[in-house]
Amino acid sequence: MRYSICLSYDGAAFCGWQIQPNAPSVQATLEGTLSRLLNRPIAVTGAGRTDTAVNAVNYVAHFDVDGALPFGQSDLCYKLNAMLPRSIVVHSVVPVADDFHARFGAKRREYTYFIHRQKDPFVAPWSWQCGYPDLDFDAMNRACQFLLGTHDFSCFEKTGGDNKTSICTVFDAFWKPYIPSHILVMGSTEEQAAHQSGRPEAAGDNRGQSPLGRSLCVSPCAWYFRIAADRFLRNMVRATVGSLIEVGRGKQKPEWIAELIATGTRSDAGESVPGHALFLNKVLY
Repeated sequence: MRYSICLSYDGAAFCGWQIQPNAPSVQATLEGTLSRLLNRPIAVTGAGRTDTAVNAVNYVAHFDVDGALPFGQSDLCYKLNAMLPRSIVVHSVVPVADDFHARFGAKRREYTYFIHRQKDPFVAPWSWQCGYPDLDFDAMNRACQFLLGTHDFSCFEKTGGDNKTSICTVFDAFWKPYIPSHILVMGSTEEQAAHQSGRPEAAGDNRGQSPLGRSLCVSPCAWYFRIAADRFLRNMVRATVGSLIEVGRGKQKPEWIAELIATGTRSDAGESVPGHALFLNKVLY
């Protein structure tokens, strides 16, 4: 019997999803826990690799069991979560068709990368502090348009990969500002978000606010980059973000992204950004 398992994980303590010989991985941790719980060897196949420190929300995997489970699916979730480390949570375990495949059956994957513009200890574990001044997000979004469609993305692929092809189809890519949840809880408003994004004329009259309100109003703006594709190459998202940052800094024109894709190599593209701020957040079948 084949089962699909939906889980989320904080990647900080792991070398990534895939089993590595001398480093802890999410796959090895999940397989070991399932094997102990079901008292038999269990192999788990995931929707795809994630790099060291990269996180995932609603990640999909599958595993096979000969015969019936010794307990119900809800009990299995409960027991798994009791045994797994705090950095991994299982949301559901459900039976699926025997031909369901978590990796090869996926039609669309979506990643989100978070950045913040000034020091913020409350988002730092899952966001990259990008301190470059005056990033032009309009130019970065124009550059995103050159990512759309079916292309050879080897310019963003880590060298030494074992992919049979570097061709991917990107469905969507954009940058967007957001207010971190802890700021919202403490009373920030959409007007304050406008002020954060460098448009104080849109923020209205802030006189009469509490000291807490004023401090929130001048707090740094946070942004996220989202990209969806049928498949991703190793290091592709982090290299893409690093290249778009070059455009935002004014080091390159938006059209440079198109030139990279057409004729560039990995050494021509921007640096890879840190992995801790990247989330695999959606897998569709």
